[in-house]
Amino acid sequence: MTYLVLKSLHIVFMVAWYAGLFYLPRLFVYHAMETNADTIARFKTMERKLYFGIMMPSMVLTVVLGSILWLGYGVGRGQAWMGAKLALVAVLIGLHFYLGKLLKDFAADRNTHGHVFYRWLNEIPALPVLIGVVLLVVIKPWG
Repeated sequence: MTYLVLKSLHIVFMVAWYAGLFYLPRLFVYHAMETNADTIARFKTMERKLYFGIMMPSMVLTVVLGSILWLGYGVGRGQAWMGAKLALVAVLIGLHFYLGKLLKDFAADRNTHGHVFYRWLNEIPALPVLIGVVLLVVIKPWG
């Protein structure tokens, strides 16, 4: 594959991953407020399919393609902005697996958080990281 195709696919899978990072906590908000057993079962199915069917493959492909661009094509190699970007990506990966832990808690009916917790989780962590990553990649400070 050419560099531009790899870069394009990296962006496509990053967008898909981010969609899940934003949407899964939103599902948790509604799940935490629900009392109807049939609706709770539907949320569990939606959450599982989103996490394992979209988010996990998108995260893996984002990281693999990004690694190929970095290590194979030298994108950002030896530049401080790339180190900062990788640190933010590590935060996203941590968030991703934390959401997976919460998913398992919901699946086993062990959720201990209310909907307000999930509202904060939905709106706070991912957005600043997204802004930071995009600014680092576009501006490339600290050359």
